[in-house]
Amino acid sequence: MADIHRNRLKEILQEKSILRGDFTLASGKKSTYYIDGRLTTLDAEGVNLIGKIFLEQIKADSSITGVGGPTMGADPIVGSVLALSQESDCPLQGFLVRKEEKGHGTGKMVEGNLKPGDTVAMVEDVVTTGGSVIKAINAVREAGAEVKTLLVIVDREEGAKSKFEDLGVEFFSIFKISELL
Repeated sequence: MADIHRNRLKEILQEKSILRGDFTLASGKKSTYYIDGRLTTLDAEGVNLIGKIFLEQIKADSSITGVGGPTMGADPIVGSVLALSQESDCPLQGFLVRKEEKGHGTGKMVEGNLKPGDTVAMVEDVVTTGGSVIKAINAVREAGAEVKTLLVIVDREEGAKSKFEDLGVEFFSIFKISELL
């Protein structure tokens, strides 16, 4: 990964996404800081840098044909990676995983271009314990696809990495929280 992209992304994350105070995380844990990844993934420069870094990782494995993740954290990241993949002549297919099946229409948990037999990468902004992403990985597997790797912007270093590796999913984070605080 280009160090210049990573270094600039670090500046953006530290400026926009790391909030100080008293917070309750999705895992239920209390924290004196919160990483609001959307403040960086919904920034044009931030999401462009993330997309470039993640696409470089994805392109290293020619078996990967798609990229997706749990809505809403993954939404802008997936869009960025898809657009950049088209520009770099290695177009990927995209998908998003709902928190729960919708109660109308097709009732699907996974939306978009995911087919049985696909090998995919999943993306997320921040992981703590990994619970919500594991649920999304299971939904993708139930749809018949293989999740090869999980790419995250920030690993809060609270056990998620080993859980994904136990599931047979490669884990890549641009940053560990210890590099940002």
